[in-house]
Amino acid sequence: MLDPGSNRELPPIPAKRYFTIGEVSELCEVKPHVLRYWETEFPSLKPVKRRGNRRYYQRHDVLIIRQIRSLLYEQGFTITGARQRIEGEQGKAEASISNQIVRQVRMELEEVLAILRR
Repeated sequence: MLDPGSNRELPPIPAKRYFTIGEVSELCEVKPHVLRYWETEFPSLKPVKRRGNRRYYQRHDVLIIRQIRSLLYEQGFTITGARQRIEGEQGKAEASISNQIVRQVRMELEEVLAILRR
């Protein structure tokens, strides 16, 4: 796992409906115990819980986690500041998430194009 402060691109999000906490940990480069803690601090982060209290994150959860990670590790926000930014400025958060989705879709389309060109 890399240093959380590194400005390296995170891995692309696979086209799946649900992700386990281990998968999200790798996709966001954040340890599982940090993800569980963030769930208690950020009301918008609510993974689906199934059998045995197992967490299943959806794509929008992964995008929110990436935004939280960016606010905390790259932009220097406190937990309280990041929460206010995400919960209080939902319009900006949605715009940021939309931009991430556009980047993600573009990367996936470029991968498909590369496969088709073979």
